[in-house]
Order: sequence, then structure tokens, then C-alpha cells
Amino acid sequence: MQNITISNLLAAGGVETEERLLLVLIQLVVIIVVARVFAALFRKLGQPTVVGEILAGLILGPSVLGKFEAAEWLPNISGHIFDPSVAPVFTVLSQIGLILLLFLIGLEFEFSHLRSSGRAALGISIAGVAAPYVLGIGVGALVYPHVQETHNHLGFLLFMGTAMSITALPVLGRILMELKISRTRVGTIAITAAAVNDAIGWILLAGVSAMVQARFRILHSLGMIALTAGFALLMFLFVRPAMRWWIRRTLRDSHHTLGLNEMAVVLVVLFLCAVATNLIGIFAIFGAFMFGAILSDQVEFREAIVRSFREFVTVFFLPIFFTYTGLRTDIGTLHNPTMWILAGVVLLAAIAGKFGGCATAAWMSGCSRRDSVCIGVMMNTRGLMELVVVNIGYEMKVIPQSVYCMLVIMAVVTTVVTTPILRLTTRGTELEEGMMQSGFARVRHAT
Repeated sequence: MQNITISNLLAAGGVETEERLLLVLIQLVVIIVVARVFAALFRKLGQPTVVGEILAGLILGPSVLGKFEAAEWLPNISGHIFDPSVAPVFTVLSQIGLILLLFLIGLEFEFSHLRSSGRAALGISIAGVAAPYVLGIGVGALVYPHVQETHNHLGFLLFMGTAMSITALPVLGRILMELKISRTRVGTIAITAAAVNDAIGWILLAGVSAMVQARFRILHSLGMIALTAGFALLMFLFVRPAMRWWIRRTLRDSHHTLGLNEMAVVLVVLFLCAVATNLIGIFAIFGAFMFGAILSDQVEFREAIVRSFREFVTVFFLPIFFTYTGLRTDIGTLHNPTMWILAGVVLLAAIAGKFGGCATAAWMSGCSRRDSVCIGVMMNTRGLMELVVVNIGYEMKVIPQSVYCMLVIMAVVTTVVTTPILRLTTRGTELEEGMMQSGFARVRHAT
């Protein structure tokens, strides 16, 4: 019998660890390189870099790279690069990345828009949630008989409505800034409406998640919603004042920078907030977003945080999340013409609900027809936040893989078409001057 010693066990464990580390490192190299290449390529094509990053994640998944598995010259390349044995590592990394990203999104949430804009933005945002939500439930009822991998019928319908209602405020903000139209009246109305839409969307998502997690048991659902409301109240009444005092004192003593100890404090509080919402049962990212949102008026603190790790989160963690989404997205699940027709219905309903509801509300609020169309186009941007919603639904086993694929396609298409359509619809509006000055317009005229 072989003599087993502690040193032998350690050596064996070390080899296994090194082998897994090698797989992780190879995947990270591929993910980061492909994400940056596609980001640069799509920026040259006149698209926001986030569009390239999203598509890079999809290309690395089974929908594209996975199709080469049977090729003689590239046998099982997807399986070799994205070895399932290290999938749990990337699952955890993607979730940590989302926690950090949602903290940054909350920190950059511009509540001043909610105060400075009038009833027009409020009406647009409400219409931009209500119309697609109702359509989403209707389309969900149509799709459900064909995709009954999930037995949670009500949860499926509610998540379909929520997924249709989302506007990606961070992506829309980046598009408007790159097009140099963010400070126009129409741009401000759209950003304000998107901010309100985002807030309503997060409340909806938290409520639906709580009910699904509680399996629609009334008392349990109400308990989770009450705990969520209590957590939000605690954050606003106690954590916010304590953090504001600490931030003022820290920035004054450290000459407006955050050192290692200060960053450690921020990360500890951030992760504790994520732990709290995780224990409540509504996912850790809600706590991260709330922590950022309550400190969004601390400008110097936000700038210090951005300097410290925004670029790292964008370059490292965000591509992992997009690839993680891409690995779950398999167009092969749309295995017959009926499924593709349903995917088309989902896309058309999402566009009709968001664009139609927002454009109509803008027109009824006194905007011109052209301005109303522009606002409808802007509000139709789904992007990153849509992917967050569908991943939550998938994790909760409410959204089956085929519908997950449909919703990812919808998120990508509605984001990709925003900039090209804006180029056409801004002619003759106040937005045209900014478009002419932007790099996007120069690319267009040069071609």
C-alpha cells in the first residue's frame, strides 16, 4: 500500500490547484482580449463600447464559438477554453463584479434630475414602465405554453413584464454623452425619465424577486418586502449620515484621496450591505446599488472611488459578466420556426411597448413629434440592466434557457439600434448640432 503523507497530499493538492489556475488564467486572457478588441471595433463602427463588450460575450458562448465544436480544425475549442470544471470560479467572479458595478451605478445615479425636470419626464417614465409591462405579461402568456421548462407560471409572467420595462440608464447616459446631446432639453428629459424608470424598475424587480423567492406565499412575501423597506430605511436614516460624516472627515485629512485603509472600510460596508439583501432573499446586488445610491451626492467621494477602481471593474469584471451571460445564451434552444417567431414577437413587443409608450407620453406632454420620437428611441435602450434582470430570472429558475436567449437577443438589438436610429431622427431638432459635433457624426459623414 502506498504511504500517504501530509506532504504527498499537499503536493497533490498543489498540482490540482495549479491546473485549475491555468484554466482560469487562459479564460481570463481570452475574455479580456476579445472584449477590448470588440469594444474598439464597435466604437469605430459608431456604437458605444458596451455594445462590443456584450457581443464579445455572446460570441464566446455556445451560440458562436460553441458551433465550432464539431469542426475538424477546431475540435471542441469551446470546451477546452471554457472548461466546466472552473465554471463555479467564474460564477462567483461575475457576481462579485456585479456587486461592484451596481455600487458604481448607484453612486453615479443622478437624483438631481428627478428634482429639476417637470411632469413630462415623470409621465414618460411611468408610460415607459406600464405599457411594456402589460405587453410583457401578454407576450409571456403567449410564449409560456411553448417553453414550460419552468413550472412557475405567475413568476414567469411577472419577470417577462419586468424585463420588458427596463431602460439601461448607464448605457443611455454613455450614448448621449458620446453623441454630445446629454445637456440638451430633450436629452435631459430622456435621462430624467430613464432615472425614474430605473428607480421604478429596481423596486419592481425587488418586489417580484421577493414574491418569487417566497413562492407567492402572501405572509412570506409581505415579510420580505417589509424587510427590504426596513433595510432601505436603515440605509437612509443611519448608514447615510454615518458615511457622510466619515467621508468628509476622511477626505479632509487625506487631501481628497482614499488610502488603503479607507478603501478597505468602503469595501467592508459595501459587502455587508450585499450580505444583508442576500439574507433577506432579494440578491446581493440590491444592497450594493442601495449603498451607492445613498452616497450619490458625495461628489468628491464618487470621484475618488472612480479613480480607484472603476477602470478595473470595467476592464476585468464586466467582460466576465458578459461572457457568463454569453455562455448561458444558446440560439440552438430556438430549435424551430415557432420559437424564432416567438423571439420576434418578444422583440417587437419590447420595442412597441417602450417606444410607443414613451413617445406618446412625450407628445402628450407638449414635446414636438420629432422630439417625442427621439425620446422614444432613447428610452428603448436596454443594454446592461436588461442582462442583469434576465440573469436574476434565470438564477431563480423562472426564466427558461430558450426565453433567456430571446430576452438577451432583445437586449442586444434594442441597444444596437439606438445610435443609428438617433442619427436619422435628430435631423431638424435641437439635437442635430450636438450630433454634428460628435465623433459619431464625423464617422457617418466620412463614410
